[in-house]
Amino acid sequence: MNNENNIYSPNVQPAQPQNIQQPAAPTAQPIIPLPPVGGAYPQYTSTQPVQSAPAVRPTPVQNTAPQQNTASVSSNSNKKGKGGFLKMLCFGLVLTIVCSAASAGVSYLVVDNMLRSAGGSSASISSPSGTGHYIPSVSVTGDPLNAAEVYDLACAQVVGINIPITTTNIFGQTTSSAISGSGFVITEDGYIVTNYHVIEYSVKRGYETNVMFYDGSTYDAKIIGYDEENDLAVIKIDAEDLNYVSVGKSSEMVVGETVYTVGNPLGELAYTMTSGIVSALDRLISTDENTSINMFQIDAAVNSGNSGGPVYNSRGQVIGVVSAKYSSTGVEGLGFAIPIDEAMEIVEQLIEHGYVTGRAAFGVSVQNINPSTAAVHGYPEGVYVTGVNSGSCAEKSGIKVGDIITAIGDSETANIEELTKVLRNEYSAGDKAVVTVFRAGKYLKLDIVFDEFTPN
Repeated sequence: MNNENNIYSPNVQPAQPQNIQQPAAPTAQPIIPLPPVGGAYPQYTSTQPVQSAPAVRPTPVQNTAPQQNTASVSSNSNKKGKGGFLKMLCFGLVLTIVCSAASAGVSYLVVDNMLRSAGGSSASISSPSGTGHYIPSVSVTGDPLNAAEVYDLACAQVVGINIPITTTNIFGQTTSSAISGSGFVITEDGYIVTNYHVIEYSVKRGYETNVMFYDGSTYDAKIIGYDEENDLAVIKIDAEDLNYVSVGKSSEMVVGETVYTVGNPLGELAYTMTSGIVSALDRLISTDENTSINMFQIDAAVNSGNSGGPVYNSRGQVIGVVSAKYSSTGVEGLGFAIPIDEAMEIVEQLIEHGYVTGRAAFGVSVQNINPSTAAVHGYPEGVYVTGVNSGSCAEKSGIKVGDIITAIGDSETANIEELTKVLRNEYSAGDKAVVTVFRAGKYLKLDIVFDEFTPN
């Protein structure tokens, strides 16, 4: 079932007319997902490109606790080499990040045009030994670690995610650019968690996805599954004996506790650590006008390129996935992360099924009704059906093009936002409901059994 032509719990993107995709709350504030480096979002204000020195492994911290997850990666045919961290897009200092969410469907033409006008540069990560993966000198035992010890762990567990794009500039020259983000290893055989918006263009356009480790090792990655609604994705590389994160419990977080983030801000400042505290819990963050995600707030600095990276607690456990920041003049220290408890529930389903199961699919395309149009024609408040998918539950229930959906069950649906909230919060695949529609001057009650959403 084409998710661009269905109304279902995870994805709604309004248009005129539009296909209902992802139910969510209207945007209440300019909270944005951290855009992938390289121009996935068009509104940037920049200065001269940032030039960064190669990252250096910190001096190992001696620790008498038994080591865990400490092994080097075996060689494999998918491994590309160790010639440096990656060649990345020359990216200016982002003074203001003002953009729509990845799920808002930014024009690919806009993206490509930005990439054509961009230069290129490289940033490298050097390994002291020159070979093998970074083996941390500390392990997670549940005891507090200092910042250097957390960083030592992170350098073994955090990766850069690169989506190389080859374009032709206005002079006819071929140039290579990248949209970059971060991720972290969750299994020794190569499963990696990141944000959906980091790999969105691989999903939508089939671009190659590469993963880069601290020691410069580079691997091709396969997309295992993604959840656009919660901005999460799982990718996998062909590797063995990787150092993977220790997953903590975000439910045990308290406001004021120390946290650390490690990622690749701006795509060039590789393996940057920032620190701060948990500033607030249970923030319902609107990343665009159709998507709201429960996150916790941190004051550790996060920027473009940190997307998908981990938030560590003081015990070296991952308790969140960096996803968004508040962008406004004069505003600092407002970063947001997806709690790891909720993230891992989704990750498990992505690994097993490739998508999150049990979400309701409606099978219609709809649009909001202009108030003046409603007044002229005497239409009630509701959403106008512009298309019905063949074989869908909507078609089976008798919904037709031209109907105005005014309610599902006892919940009114005066607009797309209300309709999608009802589907997300009140119904799952297989649930029965009564849909109220306005047709030819009359209200009709139609029985429906919701389909299950499955991605393309």
